[in-house]
This record gives sequence, C-alpha cells and structure tokens, in this order.
Amino acid sequence: MSQAQNSAHPLPEPVAQVDASGLKCPLPILRAKKALATLQSGDVLKVVTTDPHAERDFQAFCNQTGNALLAQHAQGDQIWHYLRRR
Repeated sequence: MSQAQNSAHPLPEPVAQVDASGLKCPLPILRAKKALATLQSGDVLKVVTTDPHAERDFQAFCNQTGNALLAQHAQGDQIWHYLRRR
C-alpha cells in the first residue's frame, strides 16, 4: 500500500461509505463516482473493496478526477480507500 496508514496516523473519518466487496473493476470505481457526486466538497468517502487491482484503480481515478486519495489501508482481505471530494 503506497499510502497505507498505521496506528500513529489515524484513518480519516468518512461521512459516507460504499461497500464494493466482491466487485471487479470498473464497478468499485463507478460506485465511488456515484457516491462522490452526492457529497459536498471536502467530504470523505470510504470505499471497501476486495479486488486486488482496486488499489491502482483508485490511485488512477483520483489522479484523473482531482479527488484526493487520503489513504489506502489493507484490512484482512479488504482494502479500504479514503477519498476526499474535490
């Protein structure tokens, strides 16, 4: 995880969460995009995925859209992605 958080740096507090567990690309990104559209600028979205490719997918998505990727955290077989809406 290139932006993984540890106990010294607490994870951001999300205002919304999307559970994309079991979904393959591009579905987690599409669900996140839809959820971000409902949030205010600066709000944090947590997306839970199990697709191992989602880590890179969310990095590219945030680079392309201007939303901030605050953290990516491995939790068991899940990856938690924290995005701040632009």
